[in-house]
Amino acid sequence: MVMGIDNSTSHVVINKKEVVAAALPLQDHWLPLSNLDLLLPPIDVGVFFCYRKPEKVAHLSFSSAVGILQKSLAQALVSFYAFAGEVVTNSVGEPELLCNNRGVDFIEASADVELREVDLYNPDASVEGKLVPKKKNGVLSVQVTELRCGSIVVGCTFDHRIADAYSANMFLVAWAESAQSKPITIHPSFRRSLLNPRRPGAYGADVDDMYVPVSSLPPPEPPKPGADSTVSRIYYITAEDLCRLQAAADGDGDGARRRTKLESLSAYLWQIVARASVRDGHKRCKMGIVVDGRTRLKGGDGDGSSMSNYFGNVLSIPYGEGDAAEIAGRPLSWAAELVREFVAGAANRDHFLGLIDWVEERRPSPAVARIYCKGTEDGPAFVVSSGQRFPVREVDFGWGRPVVGSYHFPWGGDSGYVMPIPSAKGNGDWLLYAHMLKGQLKVLETESGHFFRRLSPEHLDIDGGAS
Repeated sequence: MVMGIDNSTSHVVINKKEVVAAALPLQDHWLPLSNLDLLLPPIDVGVFFCYRKPEKVAHLSFSSAVGILQKSLAQALVSFYAFAGEVVTNSVGEPELLCNNRGVDFIEASADVELREVDLYNPDASVEGKLVPKKKNGVLSVQVTELRCGSIVVGCTFDHRIADAYSANMFLVAWAESAQSKPITIHPSFRRSLLNPRRPGAYGADVDDMYVPVSSLPPPEPPKPGADSTVSRIYYITAEDLCRLQAAADGDGDGARRRTKLESLSAYLWQIVARASVRDGHKRCKMGIVVDGRTRLKGGDGDGSSMSNYFGNVLSIPYGEGDAAEIAGRPLSWAAELVREFVAGAANRDHFLGLIDWVEERRPSPAVARIYCKGTEDGPAFVVSSGQRFPVREVDFGWGRPVVGSYHFPWGGDSGYVMPIPSAKGNGDWLLYAHMLKGQLKVLETESGHFFRRLSPEHLDIDGGAS
């Protein structure tokens, strides 16, 4: 069975809008963004969770579920007060966070469609601006939608300058814990001093290779007539296929340097995009990998252990590039080794400390990851962000686990964005959110449709069963 038509959630009706503030009063204060936060442009990230009709709690109505979500959101915002604030511009033109408990826009909606009819394979049509809200104010917006079958979709949109996926995941788990009247297990740390620059600062040439001041970039060119455009898709990957891919990426190795599943999948995607590049006449092809610096910054200053619950952006994006024909034609194990090599350059403490110092030297001039500035004019580029910490099975608000959950990030640039996340089944299967050029996805589906299966109801536990 395939998902429904693209306009399956086109008739979403907004029934009510409210603002949910933290349950306890908070003294207004300013929270500066860290140097790593300042590397993010003003873009929003979406995330959504789909739940079967609540049956775990007897006679739970939609209005009661909304009440639980609102009350627990207000409680979670006491600790995660950054999500209840507003981003403002300071006197030098940099964004700062005003923690004023402005609150979170909370939307109640309904859609005359059943969950199995929602075309999750095509989230641009079914999710964007329908099940995931467009954020108009503040840092975070929430929408709760009741479907015709009684299923519930919880969608959120947050400002990426304030939180990375790790931070958002902490919040989502805390929100779910509050909804079940459980104590919050992880409280966020907003200690910006953990990411203070050094005096004097120092950084290596690798940082200059990965990041660039916005002022040095040429003005954006208008799209050329007939140019390829980006779309979002969600695929399903089985655990068995992942294991086979990992074995292929290992090649003839002895197992001592076994490739991770993320390295293997990234290399596989790189080769697919390289083949699409050759077909389109491009000579080069680039891929970036998002690296979380929290574990790399632990230790060495006496405060490193606090990074495990640090709220904010602690990311760097190293990338590799090369001849598209060579990347496409070499064995998968060769591409996987390239991935491991360029990621290793940023997966250490010195790199992140140097990146902080690099930003400090250029403030208040903004900067951005160079991979995002390398689009179709000099060969396609895309970024892989590991979503393996995505807590899809933990976001249970008291009426059962989601049958599916995913990030949704159609960020609008020329570079693609890919995030593999665990399936809600908890059996080792993955979902893959891909925002890429249509031509690249055509090659992906034509050559590897057996591996990247279009997400459909057969992959979801929609009708019940063990959760």
